[in-house]
Amino acid sequence: MTFSNTGTALIIGGSSGMGYATAKQLLQAGVAVEIVANNQHKLDSAVSALSELGTVTGKQINLYDTQSVMTLAKQIVESSTHYRYLVNAAGYFSPTSFVDHTLADYDKYHDLNKATFLLTQAVVKNMNRFDGGNIVNIGSMWAKQAIKATPSSAYSMAKAGLHAFTQHLAMELADNNIRVNAVAPAVVQTPIYGAFIPPAEIKQALASFNDFHPIGRIGEPVDVANSILFLLSDESSWITGTIMDVDGGVMAGRN
Repeated sequence: MTFSNTGTALIIGGSSGMGYATAKQLLQAGVAVEIVANNQHKLDSAVSALSELGTVTGKQINLYDTQSVMTLAKQIVESSTHYRYLVNAAGYFSPTSFVDHTLADYDKYHDLNKATFLLTQAVVKNMNRFDGGNIVNIGSMWAKQAIKATPSSAYSMAKAGLHAFTQHLAMELADNNIRVNAVAPAVVQTPIYGAFIPPAEIKQALASFNDFHPIGRIGEPVDVANSILFLLSDESSWITGTIMDVDGGVMAGRN
């Protein structure tokens, strides 16, 4: 796949999981990368490991702190760096029954969407100062299909909003030479499940979902990164506004 040799990829939530896998592939393709993450230790470790592959920098920010988000947004707008690529990969997931959801649970998802909105707006203003760009959001299969074993009303509401956000931006920004797409993964082996599963038990717990996917296994971060990379690349130049199912066949039907 081919990419412009100018500009930087900004990956929100790039210190682990699908964001990290995407950062790795972009660096291998010769694209400079800047990753944003909350945990300073994980961020430092990610930057250290990725620096062997190319030019990478990191910024620590709490996406739930609106003032910090606004400060970063201002820096992005005014930066001399052209953020040609944006990947919104930050996520949180903790299945909770609808009647047990608290306001704090709800805010955990929707405040993250607010940060995504504000930072994407800043990146678009940056892209408009140059010659356009390319955005990929990480949505979710849960935004399209309810799974009884994982009650996720607030999460799915937020991710469905992200899907709609993707399509609206694709329409609005096409004249600005900015493409906007999303991927909708099913169960993927990432640290996001650590919010409700002990880390030592995640691999075994997720393996129970192998047969839920027609292909017969859960996804790996690289499976999703492969699709994100395609949507960011020149080879997908006639694609915008799509929500790509990267789900082992789950949305094709019932297994």
